[in-house]
Amino acid sequence: MKLLLTSAGVKNKSIENALVELLGKPIAESTALCIPTGGYGASYSRPAGPWRFLAGKSDQPMTELGWKSLGVLELTALPTMDRDRWIPWVRETDALLVNGGDAVYLAHWMRESGLADLLPSLTETVWLSFSAGSMVLTPRIGPEFVDWKAPTGDKTLGVVDFSIFPHVDHPALPENTMAEAEKWAAGLDNPAYAIDDDTAIKVVDGDVEIVSEGHWRLL
Repeated sequence: MKLLLTSAGVKNKSIENALVELLGKPIAESTALCIPTGGYGASYSRPAGPWRFLAGKSDQPMTELGWKSLGVLELTALPTMDRDRWIPWVRETDALLVNGGDAVYLAHWMRESGLADLLPSLTETVWLSFSAGSMVLTPRIGPEFVDWKAPTGDKTLGVVDFSIFPHVDHPALPENTMAEAEKWAAGLDNPAYAIDDDTAIKVVDGDVEIVSEGHWRLL
C-alpha cells in the first residue's frame, strides 16, 4: 500500500499535495471507502464522532476533500458477509480513509474482518488515516495509548516498523507534549515519530518521508 499517516487529516496544502501524488490523479477523479470503526472503540467515543468523520464535519479533513465517490466500509459488519462481496469493493477503490479512535480496537477488527490479511495485495491503494487510524499500522502504540483491552496488549499490526505519537502540543491535549513523547518512546523497542497536526508520514515501498508544515521529531 501507499501510506499517508497523519495526526489530524489533511490539514494543509503540503499534505494534500502528498495525497494527490500518491493517488496519481486529482482527488476529484478518485474513489474512496471510509472506515469509521476505530471511532467506536475508545471509552470517550460517542455516536456523533463516527458521524462527524463520515459527514466531513470533524476537525480532521478527509471525507470533505472532493472525492469522486465515497462509500462506507464498516469492519464489524464484514465477518457477516461473503468475502467475495466486499473484497472487490476494496480492490476497486483508490483510497481507504481511516478514522481515529482506538488503535487496538481497530487492529482487532482489521484482523477479524480479514482486511489486515488483504493489505499486502493492495499495492496501488492509498491508506489515508489520522490518529489511531495511523497508529494501527505500527508495531506498538505504547501502554499510554491503550484504552480498549485486548490479549495483544499495546501491539498493533506492524505494517510499518515505527510507532507514532500524534497530536503533539495540541491545545486541547495538554498531556501531549514533546517531553511526554520522549518518555513514551523510551518504553518502546522500535523507532518512533512524534508529530503534530500539521505533519504526515508518507510511506511508499518502505521509504519514509515526512510531510510537514508544523513540527515533529524522530525519537
